[in-house]
Parts: sequence; C-alpha cells; structure tokens
Amino acid sequence: MKLDTFFKKSIFTLGIITLTLGTYFAITSFIGLDEEETVNKNPEKSFKNDYNVFALELPEKIDFAGERTPLEIPDVKERLDKELLVNTYWQSNALLLIKRAHKYFPIIEPILKEYDIPDDFKYLAVAESGLEHVVSPAGATGFWQIMKATAQEYGLEVNNNVDERYHIEKATRVACQYFKNSKERFGTWTLAAAAYNAGNTGVSRELKRQEVQDYYDLLLNPETSRYVFRIIALKHILSNAEDFGFKYEEKDLYEIEPIKTVEVDTAVTDFVRFAEKFEMNYKSLKIHNPWLRDKHLDNYSSKVYDIKVLK
Repeated sequence: MKLDTFFKKSIFTLGIITLTLGTYFAITSFIGLDEEETVNKNPEKSFKNDYNVFALELPEKIDFAGERTPLEIPDVKERLDKELLVNTYWQSNALLLIKRAHKYFPIIEPILKEYDIPDDFKYLAVAESGLEHVVSPAGATGFWQIMKATAQEYGLEVNNNVDERYHIEKATRVACQYFKNSKERFGTWTLAAAAYNAGNTGVSRELKRQEVQDYYDLLLNPETSRYVFRIIALKHILSNAEDFGFKYEEKDLYEIEPIKTVEVDTAVTDFVRFAEKFEMNYKSLKIHNPWLRDKHLDNYSSKVYDIKVLK
C-alpha cells in the first residue's frame, strides 16, 4: 500500500516537473530569451545601453572679456576641457543655471554696463554662487560672495538687521568697483577676475615671484587655477545651451514677479504687518528683500531704505 502510494506521488511529481519545463522552454523560445542565442549570437548585448557620453569639441577660439584664451597651450586646453565637461554633464545644475540666469542677468547686466565692466563678468557671479544667496564656510555671502570686511570697506551695511551683501543691485556695484580697481592694478580683465578669487595681494605676490605678467602663465592654488576657466566654460555653455543638448522653452525659465519699491526712513517693528499693507505675506517680502535679515528694522539713523513690494 505504501509502495503504491510512493509510485503514484513520483509519477505525479514527474508530470509537474515536465509540464513546468515545457512551459519555460515554450515561453523563452517565444520571447527570444534562448540562452545559447543570447551568449553566442550577441555576446555584448548585456554590456551596452543607449546612453552615450561624448567628448566635447572645443571651440577654435574663445575669450574672456575680449581677451583671448590661448588654447594652443596644452595645459590651457586641458583645463578648459575639464570645466566644460564637468559643467556640461552635471546637467541638472547647468539647467538650473540657465533658468536662474534668465531671472537675474537683466538685473546684473545694466549695472556692469553702468560701470564699464565687460558683460562677461556676469558669469563670474554664476561661478561664485550659482546665482543663489549662499554663504561660504569662510563667511563670503550672496551672489558675489563678498566678505564682511570687504563689504564694509566698500560702504555696504552689515549688521543684525540688514546685510546688503544680499542686496543684488548694491552687491553688484561693489563687485564692479572691485573689478575696476583690480583692472587698474593688473592691466587685464582676466587677472582682475582671478584676483576676485585669490585677492589682489595674492595675485600680485605670485606675479612678482614667478616673474610673469599673464594669468595663463601663472601657477596658482588649485581653486584659482580653475576659477577663470570655470567662468569661461559657463559663459560658453550658457551662451550656446541648445548646442550642448539643453532643451527648454521660454515658459520653463524663471521670472521675477512684477515689483515696485517703497521708501522707508523709519523703524519697522514687524515685517509681517508691514507686508500685509502691500497685500503680500512675510515670506514674499523676504524673498524680494533678502538683505532684510530680521523680523524688524531698528533704523536708528533714519536711513532711507528702498524695499521691494509686489505691484
């Protein structure tokens, strides 16, 4: 009785196995997953995908602020190639920069023109901060990454209530003054840009020590060595975005809301209530006036402030 049951169970199990294997081979044959065919006829199939990373074709010539970048120097060519690759293939960041540039370049460009600073310097702000109000570990602040001492030296107000390094227009004017001073000192806009990163004293010291007169002949610290090339690369990418594969429409770009300014020459005890007077909320007021750093404004000196509010 037990033996008969054993044989019955064995036959039933064998039938299940046969049915399962038959189904497997039928399915794999139907969908083209035959193992031998995959290995022998297309051995590389499992190692390929449709995403390609291409080397970038460098421009035949390129410049910063009208000053030629000597691509015939191998080191210069490699350093520019590096920055183009890094900033092109960090696609999400590059696309964000394109969107922000549409929002903020119209503010920066006329101020550069007012001070006779080449338009290319707007890309320096992109390299410095990504057009965001960031603070570096060293305390450099805002779009132009200005240190507190430099801000106060050039007349910006920096205290608990107000930090005008976050004021785009005023900070841009300070940056312009710095550029002009550096250009007068070094004679070229390229060195002036480098000095914004390394400091006038640092660049001057290295020019003297290495007995050269050109940025592209200088051996500088790694950050400043990349700095001007990053600016040039960002200029090239943002100016030729579609050629680098960035696809977008006008509606995708960021815009500044319609605003107006109101003059305030007294203390403001509560910016929440102040914002309500102009039919906006506290968050919106602070977005348009990031230089207002507190919930109130003391204004002991009765200084006149231009505060942006919605139209």
